[in-house]
Amino acid sequence: MEIRHATDSDADAIRSIAHDSLNSTYTDFLAEETIDEAIEQWYGDSLTDELADDHTLFLIVERDGEIAGFSQSEVVGQHPSTGHLLWLHVHPDHRGDATGVRLLVHTREALLEEGADGIRCFVLADNEGGNEFYRSHGFNRADQREVEIGSETFTENVYVEGDLEDDGEWGAVDEVAADGETIYVSYGEATRGTQSPFYTAYESPDRNDIYAWFCGNCDSVDNAMDAMGRIECNRCGNRRKATRWDASYL
Repeated sequence: MEIRHATDSDADAIRSIAHDSLNSTYTDFLAEETIDEAIEQWYGDSLTDELADDHTLFLIVERDGEIAGFSQSEVVGQHPSTGHLLWLHVHPDHRGDATGVRLLVHTREALLEEGADGIRCFVLADNEGGNEFYRSHGFNRADQREVEIGSETFTENVYVEGDLEDDGEWGAVDEVAADGETIYVSYGEATRGTQSPFYTAYESPDRNDIYAWFCGNCDSVDNAMDAMGRIECNRCGNRRKATRWDASYL
């Protein structure tokens, strides 16, 4: 899995993913013509300008060389600023394989790196699956707002990160198959790597027994830690150096 910034060459794929995602999830309460209007409104001729906007963030997720989804975010306000995750679309063929949560994690990290002091996520109130997705990965509903889609107005739920654990950790935990083992990756327990963060992996979802470090660059637990706390992934060479600032990274 690769997650990267979108470029102009991804515009057609972004439109296609958004179309397939909306049509697979939203047709229970959105008419097909409304979805078509929304695609043109959000991802039509203005998409090129959106991709070039310094305040807008589009991340693409690829699996086996194929674009599987994207997230659309923005940073609003100044000192403090807030990251708004506006849309997270995953193609129906790639749902249920951790693509969505990994994209959520990387989007959150990218917004924090852009200077956001907090993250807000937005999902239509009628989208039961989308609401459950954010609730199950550490977010609580905090507000509602009205949003126009095509010529209609809908209610959108606003989610914020839930109360942090006593040790300041973010609550998103996901079941992942890595190197032939089923592990539970705690995305709130991250430490910097040279290519991507390392995350703490546990043997069970209750997070009682640490299993290994999970490399966010290549999705492997094949790594080694020396006596000084330095970690190196044996698969991709991603490295982590011990530092007193690790606790403040996320």
